[in-house]
Amino acid sequence: MSTRPRSGLLRQHDFRLLWAGETASRFGSNITGVAMPLVAVVTLDASTFWVSALAAAAWLPWLLIGLPAGAWVDRLPRRPLMVTCNLLSLVLLLSVPAAAWLDVLTMGQLLVVSLFTGLANVFFSIAYRVYLPFVVNREHLTEANAKLQGSESAAQLAGLGGGGVLAGVFGAVTGLLADAATFLASTFCLLGIRATEPPPKKPERPTTLRKDVAEGLRHTLRDPYLRVLTTYGTVTNLLLTGYQAILTVFLVRELHVGEATVGWLLAGSSVGGLLGAVVATPIARRFGTARGMLLCKFATAPFGLLIPLAEPGWRVVLLPLGGAVLALGVVSANVIQGAFRQTYCPPQLLGRITASVSVANFGAIPVGSLLGGVLGGVLGLRPTLWLLTSGLAVSSVLLLIGPLRGRRDLPTEPPGDLAKPAGPASALVSGADAGVLEDSGVPTPPLRRAPRETDPAQR
Repeated sequence: MSTRPRSGLLRQHDFRLLWAGETASRFGSNITGVAMPLVAVVTLDASTFWVSALAAAAWLPWLLIGLPAGAWVDRLPRRPLMVTCNLLSLVLLLSVPAAAWLDVLTMGQLLVVSLFTGLANVFFSIAYRVYLPFVVNREHLTEANAKLQGSESAAQLAGLGGGGVLAGVFGAVTGLLADAATFLASTFCLLGIRATEPPPKKPERPTTLRKDVAEGLRHTLRDPYLRVLTTYGTVTNLLLTGYQAILTVFLVRELHVGEATVGWLLAGSSVGGLLGAVVATPIARRFGTARGMLLCKFATAPFGLLIPLAEPGWRVVLLPLGGAVLALGVVSANVIQGAFRQTYCPPQLLGRITASVSVANFGAIPVGSLLGGVLGGVLGLRPTLWLLTSGLAVSSVLLLIGPLRGRRDLPTEPPGDLAKPAGPASALVSGADAGVLEDSGVPTPPLRRAPRETDPAQR
């Protein structure tokens, strides 16, 4: 195993490349987050339901293959797997503008592209979280989380705004070319990392994929902290993606906002994410990691109620304002939870625990997207936004059902008998055998990365 330098993260060649590749990729993802639904709404005149189905398709693979994907990632070299996922997504996204220029683009093709880029995202997201701890030392985990969350929010701000500008000037399909280019940039950054990843260790005794999956599920369900955080992330992702799936339709058809302005209004939410990445560490130091995380959630969730108050004219700013405060709470809590999982979860189960948590959290996304579309068609767009944001306002109460409410700080290792998983599958060791772990992440709404709340990361 290579020795990682212990200087600051910005002086570490491998982290800089990983960070730059992820930032470029997330920038492209957020361009697609604007461009793809605009292609459906403006170019193909899709209904509210089909726009929400498009959002759901990107996350459906988490429900279909998320659990076995975690076991596969524990057995495979992570960097080659991530490069393969990047190249597959590159080809898929290029097919959309090609079809549009040939005048053969259909809603069916958009759904297929969304589904298979989502499939690549499942493997990339799990592999990335297992690979990252090999690049970053334990003492730099909080700093790494803050930098990654901050650059994610900055990329979202620039990507959503840039996507709107591209759509307004050149047409929505042009934005997908920019996203495809970011997959190429991410690939070159991955190939430039110098650290040699040790091969995953094989179990001492043969084990089946089913047993590997069951062990990761069993640990996640038995652990009181992982259980409550996973439950909360699942519920909030359901609500978040439900309202996010219909925001573009709401802006275009009820608030009468132009294509370019749509991107900038959606980008406004990312300002809160930037601030959340800055304040997370001071909040954790001042109040403790457990209390700080609860404060971030309880203080910001009610501001989502500003979103359905938006009207044409100056009151349209209420939508990005409400989204910005929500993003502040999500990102600051994610920074804290990221460092918690990196030191808390058994490293030999990292891929499978990540998959178990992600399937629950990200699996709620297609359900939430379809729910938003169905409710939007039945109740209307504004009543649906009221219903879903009201649910978000009270969802933080779920965090009090468990051990979090009685602690100042989150623990650094599982309690008692949960610290050492049993069974032959536990002999599987990920590339993070240096003892540094990555969190399960939270998505932002766009096509391939993980809404933010699972502590839903966006590939």
